[in-house]
Amino acid sequence: MTNNLTFGSVCSGIEASQLAFSPFGFRQIWSSEIAEFPSKVLEYHFPDIPNVGDMINIPNSILNREYEAPDLFCGGTPCQAFSLAGWKNGLADERGQLTMTFIEIANAIDKIRLEDGKDKSIVLWENVEGVLNDKTNAFGNFIAGLAGFEEEIKVSKWTKSGYLEGKERNVAWRVIDAKYFGLPHQRKRLYVLAGGKDFKPDQVLFEFNNKDIVKELKLKAKNGSSNIPNLFSTKIPEKETELVFYKQGVKFEMFREYTDCLYAAYGTKWNGNAAAYNGSLYVSENDKIRRFTPLECERLMGFPDNYTKVNGNSHTNRFQAVGNSWAVPVVKWIGSQINTFLDMKTENLLNEWQKAIQPQKNKLNALLYLLEGTSQINQSEFLNTSNVPNNPVFGDLKDIVEPNHAIDKFFLSPKACAGILRRKNERSINMNSELEALLKKISKDEKVQAKNKSQYIKGVKANKGLVIDPEVIAVNQG
Repeated sequence: MTNNLTFGSVCSGIEASQLAFSPFGFRQIWSSEIAEFPSKVLEYHFPDIPNVGDMINIPNSILNREYEAPDLFCGGTPCQAFSLAGWKNGLADERGQLTMTFIEIANAIDKIRLEDGKDKSIVLWENVEGVLNDKTNAFGNFIAGLAGFEEEIKVSKWTKSGYLEGKERNVAWRVIDAKYFGLPHQRKRLYVLAGGKDFKPDQVLFEFNNKDIVKELKLKAKNGSSNIPNLFSTKIPEKETELVFYKQGVKFEMFREYTDCLYAAYGTKWNGNAAAYNGSLYVSENDKIRRFTPLECERLMGFPDNYTKVNGNSHTNRFQAVGNSWAVPVVKWIGSQINTFLDMKTENLLNEWQKAIQPQKNKLNALLYLLEGTSQINQSEFLNTSNVPNNPVFGDLKDIVEPNHAIDKFFLSPKACAGILRRKNERSINMNSELEALLKKISKDEKVQAKNKSQYIKGVKANKGLVIDPEVIAVNQG
């Protein structure tokens, strides 16, 4: 069943939410994006949806009824140096301004909706999981502000999932990994869901099951189940036969069953991150190592092929736009959960899990639950707040790679291969053995070619201009 919700987004990027929500009949009424290239992508795909530009202006525009107050409001803002005290006193750091504006937009939307006799909006916010460890307690400030408190909520450590009942809104959060949603791409992101006091975000973002899904999957992976990838291991895997395959006559080798998280600068430079050593963001095509292409990155995020290939694009534009976006299948799952909740509005399990789990004490005396993984709430039910959904789907990198597609600039030069090996040795870093062997082979081939070229030049000089075939030298050397 579909619910014809309207929604608006900020920091819209290339609008993963539009692709994720449209199957459920959710209708976008405005977006907000100021970056040039993502704005071009929005104009190309969604010319009828107004891009209202800078989100700073949205609160007043909503209050003045220039823009409609939607049923659902979503976005992902930077979350740095944000404090409720600073906000209240007008002393907020500029880096946290967009986070404050996000709450102001949500408040403006709800003010207008209540005036019109409507329920408060549903609010969805996405961010990197690292925000939970921010030293300024950015997350504690954010959820407190969203819930309607005037002071931050402090705890010794924020867990990767939890629930807060606030004065104005109920708030739930959960870190979810895209690699369990049909994408062979490890992308852990924090999703915060909130709504009015009659909205139960825990019933949307959390799941209930008659088994411990994480324990079950770990057991299957350990026992070598053929359809369960080794997604729980922290070790760098060695070569596995299924990671070498042919597609349209082209030989491919992957170095892991899923990639590390794509970042905005991916494909434009090598920055020495872990992926350079575990090989997760490299692919070998006909024994040459390369990065994934923009098309393949779109697939890794769940976008249609060539979604970002619009007029005026560059490879850098496309990498940045995709790397900064949301994983479409994850947001689609959240949309499905919202849709189901609005149809059913079940409350029977809400009280069950709250009875089974002790709330966290805090100075605001707010009802706060810090959750992690899976919890048994009665003899037959488990509460799942882990980064694994109850019904995980596993993708395959064979479906991601495109043969004979990458241009020369995406392949690692012998010099680059040698550089990675040198850094690996200097820093005593563990490396995927298959990746290391191939890097050495490519680097060695370059040295042989350089040596042959040097001997060729010497031969030309020694023979006073008589050309000697370098292949003959190579044969003689062998």
